[in-house]
Amino acid sequence: MTLGVIIGNRDFFPDSLVEKARTEIIDVFAKLNLKPILLETTDSKLGGVETFKDAQKCAELFKKHREDISGILVLLPNFGDEKGVADTLKLSGLNVPVLIQAYPDELSKMNVVNRRDSWCGKISVCNNLYQYGIKYSLTSQHVSLPSAPEFQKDLMDFVAVCRVVKGLKTVRIGAIGARPGAFNTVRYSEKILQRNGITVTTFDLSEILGRANKLTPDDTKVKQHIESINAYASKGKTPNEAMLQIAKLDVVLKEIMEENALDATAIQCWTSLQQNYGCNVCTSMSIMSENMLPSACEVDVTGTLSMYAMQLASGSPSALVDWNNNYADDPEKCVLFHCGNWAKSFLPDIQISNAPILGTSVGVENTYGALDGRTPAMPLTYGRISTDDPKGIIKAYIGEGELTNDPLNTFGNRAVAQIPDLQGLMKYVCRNGFEHHVVMNASKTATILEEALGNYMGWEVYKH
Repeated sequence: MTLGVIIGNRDFFPDSLVEKARTEIIDVFAKLNLKPILLETTDSKLGGVETFKDAQKCAELFKKHREDISGILVLLPNFGDEKGVADTLKLSGLNVPVLIQAYPDELSKMNVVNRRDSWCGKISVCNNLYQYGIKYSLTSQHVSLPSAPEFQKDLMDFVAVCRVVKGLKTVRIGAIGARPGAFNTVRYSEKILQRNGITVTTFDLSEILGRANKLTPDDTKVKQHIESINAYASKGKTPNEAMLQIAKLDVVLKEIMEENALDATAIQCWTSLQQNYGCNVCTSMSIMSENMLPSACEVDVTGTLSMYAMQLASGSPSALVDWNNNYADDPEKCVLFHCGNWAKSFLPDIQISNAPILGTSVGVENTYGALDGRTPAMPLTYGRISTDDPKGIIKAYIGEGELTNDPLNTFGNRAVAQIPDLQGLMKYVCRNGFEHHVVMNASKTATILEEALGNYMGWEVYKH
């Protein structure tokens, strides 16, 4: 990750503070494997930004690296020049997240030679950015040293925010097939998504199935995909014929994603695939999600968008789940479930199987490719992005909890979640017209998502 760095300075504060700050932040970036773009000490006084001329130089430097810079860190080793910081950001034209840091003063060094006044300067810088209409993020403590663990955590959380914002503004999602007729719940607005930089490319399912049916067992690609599927999960009792169907479909889906530079997919599965092709696509979706190319069923485009956002925040795969069942009489626990398309990261006992519920209407023999597996205890971030078409907005809810090892005797992909005030959350979901699908991620990233989606994307976000 590459970040631009602005070191604020004010002439009547000690220059040595700026010089030391530049060295410190370069060392911190090296430690955290981040790349800084900042003025050289020969470009301005000690590489700081104070005058309008300094702001122009720094802005030009940022412009040269605009394709690389994902966010900007503002360092205030002293009060800083509020206009210099704001002018740099304005002149650069970079619409990226901004983090404001300020150094603490030491009680034993409050003399003229060492005094910083950064506590006060940070307020002034933020006031100017607010006036300019520039969005910014704050550290957990008002002032903190770059060498402090709490600041370095703040910085890495900010990097995750940058990753989410940058990813969402350019994401390309493939909607493969028509939304199942009975699933009004997953309707969405392509136009609202496009206004936010999110592109949806649609595909007729018959084209996908037609390409898959032209493949033969002797095709090299098909053989390779059968091998990779067998390496990914135990086939269990899945017949060889079904494994062949799964592999052929997997080949085509991979080709479609590469041909169209797709970052994620939402696939029609209920029930055209089973009736017209003879297998479930869950295994392929699981493989894609595990490989950080999230895939959601039932053409749930905003579901897979939610998966992608959480993946960007955490750096780990996400899974689309149903808010499915109560867990006995515990008001803070529920059962999360799906036929079987969760990433392998959630399923240590993963096995290719069938889908008994879907099988009651299309024949169990046509549902091989669903996965069977239980998710063990792990951290939980959950959430959902949705287009609210009557309001013309994108909205989301997010929160954190735990996945538990509580007993659960059933089939498919399954987990038990424990969430504080779950009943209140369900009231919010129902009253605000959210879908029955939610996304889970094995992380604690709700705060990162709230900052990225709410502050920078400008969406309506509820953090439970």
